Amino acid sequence: MKLLAISGSTRANSSNGAILKAFANLCPAHVEVQFYAGIDQLPHFNPDLDKAPFPAAVVEFREQIQAADGIIICTPEYVFSLPGSLKNSLEWNVSTTLFSGKPMAFIVASASGKKAFESLDLVLTTIEAKMADSSKLLIQGAKGKVDADGNITDPKTFQEIEALVESLITSINN
Repeated sequence: MKLLAISGSTRANSSNGAILKAFANLCPAHVEVQFYAGIDQLPHFNPDLDKAPFPAAVVEFREQIQAADGIIICTPEYVFSLPGSLKNSLEWNVSTTLFSGKPMAFIVASASGKKAFESLDLVLTTIEAKMADSSKLLIQGAKGKVDADGNITDPKTFQEIEALVESLITSINN
């Protein structure tokens, strides 16, 4: 089973990246987690460019989405919304059916995160991603729940991420 992990943060050593690593470490041995590292390399979405020949970064991103059995996104909240780079990456896929029926899970890990959580849920629902309610997690006060080495230090958060892993895998298998 192959999962694609996408961080909505472009910052090196972000809490979101650390949470995705923790997520990957909680996956069973038969699950391969590939981290997408090109979110900041995608050009600004422009419908005029959304035709062949597509920008190379867009082609690569779409191929990784298509090859994945499921997708996990972990993102911060910026100014009560999604980071522009994450929203841009999703916009590059609106004209495709790559997310339609694709099993997905998401985590919003931020100081508050409520607005980004609502926004990401709306966007992913609109592009017809397959998500159970148990595949959605809001981690408020995220910086205090992950250490510098990317370990989840809060037992409740650790259990919630474990449950999210199980939910996504169940969604893929059904």
